[in-house]
Amino acid sequence: MIIRQPLKVRTPEEVLGLISALAVAIFAVIIIALLYFGRDILVPVALAILLSFVLAPLVAQLQRLRAPRGLAVVSVVVLAFVVIFTLGSLLATQLTQLASELPNYQSTMSNKIQSFRDTKAGRGTLERASDMLKDLGKELDKPKEPEAARLPSGLRTNSSVPVTPIPVEVRQPDPGALDSLRTLISPLIHPLATTGIIIIFVIFILLQREDLRNRLIRLAGSSDLQRTTAALDDAAYRLSRLFLTQLALNGGFGVVIGVGLWFIGIPSALLWGILAAALRFVPYIGAVIAAAFPLALAAAVDPGWSMLIWTLALFLVVEPLLGHVIEPMVYGRSTGLSPVAVVVSAAFWTALWGPIGLVLATPLTVCLVVIGRHVERLEFLDVMFGDRPALSPAEIFYQRMLANDPTEAAEKAEEFLKERSLIAYCDEVAVKGLQLAQADADRGALAYDRLATIRDAVAELTADLSDQNDGPLAKRETTSDPEAASAVDSSASSGAIDTIPILSKDNLAEGWRSEQPVLCVAGRTPIDEAAAVILAQLSSAHGLGAKVSGAEALSTANVIKLEPAGVAIACLIYIGNSGVAHMRYSVRRLKRRLPKARLMLVCCATDVDQEAAKVLQEATKADLVAASMGEAVRMCVEVAQAKASQQVPLKQQNTATNVA
Repeated sequence: MIIRQPLKVRTPEEVLGLISALAVAIFAVIIIALLYFGRDILVPVALAILLSFVLAPLVAQLQRLRAPRGLAVVSVVVLAFVVIFTLGSLLATQLTQLASELPNYQSTMSNKIQSFRDTKAGRGTLERASDMLKDLGKELDKPKEPEAARLPSGLRTNSSVPVTPIPVEVRQPDPGALDSLRTLISPLIHPLATTGIIIIFVIFILLQREDLRNRLIRLAGSSDLQRTTAALDDAAYRLSRLFLTQLALNGGFGVVIGVGLWFIGIPSALLWGILAAALRFVPYIGAVIAAAFPLALAAAVDPGWSMLIWTLALFLVVEPLLGHVIEPMVYGRSTGLSPVAVVVSAAFWTALWGPIGLVLATPLTVCLVVIGRHVERLEFLDVMFGDRPALSPAEIFYQRMLANDPTEAAEKAEEFLKERSLIAYCDEVAVKGLQLAQADADRGALAYDRLATIRDAVAELTADLSDQNDGPLAKRETTSDPEAASAVDSSASSGAIDTIPILSKDNLAEGWRSEQPVLCVAGRTPIDEAAAVILAQLSSAHGLGAKVSGAEALSTANVIKLEPAGVAIACLIYIGNSGVAHMRYSVRRLKRRLPKARLMLVCCATDVDQEAAKVLQEATKADLVAASMGEAVRMCVEVAQAKASQQVPLKQQNTATNVA
């Protein structure tokens, strides 16, 4: 008997998700089909858009000089296409000259190949196999013998008169004037039509720039008109600056290559300079392709090898210098693409639009990324193609702690510390990552062993960063790591404290000169203990030795084991809001055991601000309350560096500290 399983009933949310995914797939297929079949129109439009970004600053400059907008647009467009046509004519002239000289280089290449073969010590197995294949090919290519020659001698006819074929000559009638004109014009129709479309679209885009921007805002559908307008204006400015800078750098690369090849003696150096400037718009492989042609020509022209070596050295010096030294200084971190996105976009646009798609791949993808960074509904473009991390810095930190990978986290932290302080890293990256872990723990998504893994990974991370200087920021180098740069940008306006001084033994108050005057106690969970380790490391980095106790130290049986000697302040750390009752009882137990020490409650929960901190201080009776690691370290440093003669009663001093 066959038992049929009942069909699984899908929820409306699942059905809606399947329909949405299917709609997105169909829409993507339609877009790709439109890009492919409409390339005759879309390629000129794409070229016009990119040219408009390059020419827009020049039009704006003429308008500042009181030129009418129409006159400024037409003048700039005419000048640009005059330059393009001039370069095209020079390119055609150089190609014609090179084609006429190529037969002269054939003998040089033959002699080089023969000399290279003569240097071998004998005929090897591969060379003999090659000769055998050539002989076999000659046998196969022999003309067939006449049918009579293959017959036996007894069957051959006695006729010895050869059969002479009748020659046939086909003559075309002389073309008329109309046919000659059609033959001359037909190859030029498509390029001229494409050029005309580009000119018309460039003029239209430059004249109607604001109207097109408003229409794009309407399509974006943003409810915040002011924010979207400012974002699109900023995107247009960044793209114009990027393309102008890229044009200038690639043009300079072409000039240097052309002049260098001219000094070396490569024929048609102007041609190779223009080609190098154009091909350098193609990422990764453009410079390699541009170098291949001059290298082959150098090998064909020079009987020796010196010209080839000099040409190779020219490209090996100029390209890395421009790509790894000059470009990072000029571009900085703006509008970056991920390497995977560059390769994928190059393959995609080449498959759709051919060689012109390969040249346009990077500029088009840059446009998509910049728009994705500024238009909320198109943010997925930045996630897909941008070089910025898909996850936030806090999420990346949390993921690495879960994977027990503190080494990589330490490497990224060192890049972050090139521009920001250690306290800023702990507050903006590490603590926020621990807050995500605590949120997962509160909803039961993390087992205790995973919490212990996070705690141990954080302890190892702080050990790796123990030699980092956390003094006031001076001149520091800029990070080039995209992930660290994203973390720096996200924390640039966070208000994290970067100027807390580092204390020495000489300017510490009485009671703070012990080896470990700061005691960091975890509030409740291993995540709190990880935060305690971070606070202890920050205190040590600012001249205050610290030690850490786990959450088990707060129990009635273990609190008596705490050693009060040398402790000037006890910091009770909570990452999550574990309840006022638990905090109050923990503060009370610590005060009983450490009667001479101050008690600071450090609550780094996401919903704790300055007002909530005051409420917590009143409810828990803590001496000090801090809502971040930076604030906790600042309070400790301020109290520790006070002179003994200036100390005031405890209640007044607590009030002054909180007001500060």
